[in-house]
Amino acid sequence: MSAERDAPGVVAPPPLIYAGGLAVGLGLDAALPSASLPRLLRTSLGWVLVVAGVVLLASFLAAFRRARTPVDPREATTTVVTSGPYRLSRNPAYLGMTLIYAGIAVLSQALWAFLALIVTLVVVDRGVIAREERYLERKFGAEYLRYKARTRRWL
Repeated sequence: MSAERDAPGVVAPPPLIYAGGLAVGLGLDAALPSASLPRLLRTSLGWVLVVAGVVLLASFLAAFRRARTPVDPREATTTVVTSGPYRLSRNPAYLGMTLIYAGIAVLSQALWAFLALIVTLVVVDRGVIAREERYLERKFGAEYLRYKARTRRWL
């Protein structure tokens, strides 16, 4: 594979996809306010989601660092990471970003942000995850297929 083609060809960096979806959702909620949750529920649930997402992202970053493979999905992957959070999920980074997004939406009382999350997840699924998986299948063959068969996509 050439250096230019040895990458999944994702539509955009996933953090930008999540940030864009959240910005749209929060913007819609500012323009068209939605229902609110009781403060204790909102703050408790929101922070639990944000902290869980941050812990998951830190775990993903540590696993990639140990494996010495790039974090950026636009770069060439050097190995199939199956340790740390990757024992339980093929996409702990995106799960972590989803939890953080949901936590911010809860803390902000932004129902529109949850609706925008649905669109965000479709973009991540089709524009990032599907492309990454095809790339990993091509690059690592049976090794990745075995991992894929035994490990769930999200949880």
